[in-house]
Amino acid sequence: MDQNRETSRSLDPRFDANGLITAVVTDHRSGSVLMVAHMNAEALAATQASGVAHFWSRSRQTLWRKGETSGNELRVIEMRIDCDQDAVWIIADPAGPACHTGARSCFYRRIDGDALAPVA
Repeated sequence: MDQNRETSRSLDPRFDANGLITAVVTDHRSGSVLMVAHMNAEALAATQASGVAHFWSRSRQTLWRKGETSGNELRVIEMRIDCDQDAVWIIADPAGPACHTGARSCFYRRIDGDALAPVA
């Protein structure tokens, strides 16, 4: 581990080999997990500058602002980074459903044996 990265007060994200860092988004009111996505340096910088969550789409290979077509933005309340700076936690105020399916959270099903069951 890079001791300086763990103890420093400098932001020094440790992006993976694809230039990405995992981002976990939670609702600032309920604390529930809304979604998990990936950010590159551009997405991280755009999120910091705008106060609205931006991510890197691995499937489309492009930067995207959450809510750019749906209006369901994730307004950033606070951003945190883990100890070795390879994961970001975004505490957000969602302007609508976080999931592209229309569900409030992308985690709308629980694993029940070999099946999936809806979460109320």
